[in-house]
Amino acid sequence: MNQLELLKVLESVKAGSLAPAKAIERLKHLPFEDLGFAKVDHHRALRQGYAEVIFGKGKTPRQVAEIVKAMLRQKDSRQNILVTRADAKKFTVVKKLHRAAKFHALSGVITIERGAELTGKGMILLVSAGTSDMPVAEEALLTARMMGNRTEHLYDVGVAGIHRLLDHREKLTHARVIICVAGMEGALPSVVGGLVAVPVIAVPTSVGYGASFGGIAALLGMLNSCASNVTVVNIDNGFGAACVASCINRL
Repeated sequence: MNQLELLKVLESVKAGSLAPAKAIERLKHLPFEDLGFAKVDHHRALRQGYAEVIFGKGKTPRQVAEIVKAMLRQKDSRQNILVTRADAKKFTVVKKLHRAAKFHALSGVITIERGAELTGKGMILLVSAGTSDMPVAEEALLTARMMGNRTEHLYDVGVAGIHRLLDHREKLTHARVIICVAGMEGALPSVVGGLVAVPVIAVPTSVGYGASFGGIAALLGMLNSCASNVTVVNIDNGFGAACVASCINRL
């Protein structure tokens, strides 16, 4: 439930079209619903502008299904439902709960789209260095879209062939926020940051040979960027980058 939906409930009670007891029934699971193994935060959309996101890794298919079911029970809500780091087994049980459920195998993301309202003021551009970075890039892209943002992407435009990036200079200048995903030495965000006047959120990936140390080399390279508009999230954290980008894009 978001602020607009809560306001509608209160106005309905005031107008006499909704009984107070019915309003209590709709609101009784705020701020959270205790499932025993999880406390589902139905209040998240009111506080932060988007619903709680389910981190699928480490959860059983049944646990994921029960959390999704609790979120779907909020009949007044048009909030999208997002499950990250999921797999085909988890999708099988979620698909039984809602026919709109989709599994994006490359990123391991499950989406249930229930509202298409755009809350972001501009466009979030997803830029990734190589094809191997696409799983993390897709997680960021889908998260940003599900949080109500207009998104575009540029894939495989890393510094090994910098002309591929420069060919899209105009698109870079039209973005309000840029998410830049790269592995190896993590140089791409510095290049992108030097070309634009907007926030660049750098995502290091664990892609690379031995001395990349599972993404640590890219992480350190991005943290030491000479482009002052670059900030950095954790290794492979496309989801976190998209959340920050969404916050910026709503300002």
